[in-house]
Amino acid sequence: MSSVTGRTSFEGMYHAIAKSECITQFSTLFCQPIKKDYKAMRDINTDREHDDIREKVRDGYARIADSKTSCCGPSSCCGGPAAGDIARAVGYVSEELAEIPDGANMGLSCGNPTALASLQPGDTVLDLGAGGGFDVFIAARKVGESGHAIGVDMTPEMVSRARQNNRSFRQSSGLDNVEFRLGEIEHLPVADASIDVVISNCVINLSPEKAQVWREIARVLKPGGRACISDLALLRPLPESVRQSIEALVGCIAGAVLIDETRALIQSAGLTIVKIETKSDYMKSMSDWSDPLYQEIARKLPSGYRPDDYVTSLSIIAENSRKKTRHATVKRAIR
Repeated sequence: MSSVTGRTSFEGMYHAIAKSECITQFSTLFCQPIKKDYKAMRDINTDREHDDIREKVRDGYARIADSKTSCCGPSSCCGGPAAGDIARAVGYVSEELAEIPDGANMGLSCGNPTALASLQPGDTVLDLGAGGGFDVFIAARKVGESGHAIGVDMTPEMVSRARQNNRSFRQSSGLDNVEFRLGEIEHLPVADASIDVVISNCVINLSPEKAQVWREIARVLKPGGRACISDLALLRPLPESVRQSIEALVGCIAGAVLIDETRALIQSAGLTIVKIETKSDYMKSMSDWSDPLYQEIARKLPSGYRPDDYVTSLSIIAENSRKKTRHATVKRAIR
């Protein structure tokens, strides 16, 4: 091989190597940062979407809290069934309803988590999305003066209303074991491993970060503690027109996920599922009662379908099976 041919071959190999190294450096210096920036932008957009959903929910429930009745009139929601009728339909008894302050029952229930919870005197119970304090006040009587009932809500107007109701509750019950805290259920203002029972009534479906909610439930539960949840879930995927509906979001439908996804979220959080039971009575009742909110949602469904063809109420019991450890718990601000 001549020196010219050898030099040409060598130069070709050199340029190929140089080109390869240049591409590698280009990828390292340019492409990877772009990928990181893209991921950051995607995360920012997701956070913005989550914040937008929370703001819509907060605004909707602030209007309910500010009204002098359960919603827009003497019934639960602008001409729909009365709050007491809804509560009895989902399992509350007249004695329980008679013992809560006026205005605490706002017709926002889809089940009775306090009945699932088998609360005992001395228990510390936490209600996620406490609203006007309905389930908190029922729980407070069950846990007694040696127990503690805490309600968390992200809407300042709801917390203010609940605290007003609590003044009436203290006078009528003689109990001073109730507390309401402002906070998001994705970031609970509650210490680690401090709760015996977490309850929630038709609220988790509203969260855009349900996996984070279940992780928070697992965090705050004591070893052996349990979550007793009433919520809505999907029997089949919703049409996009319903998923984008503000009425369906505030009405606890647009944010609901499939039952199997709910089960997976609970297990991923490290909780053990004791019970998941579907109950179709609630959605059928809302459809049969011709509630205006659900009528508006029904108009967005395919012809011949009703909300209860897509959505069901769930009763959930899940346990924290973790054993006690010697590690110190991390406390969070509780105000």
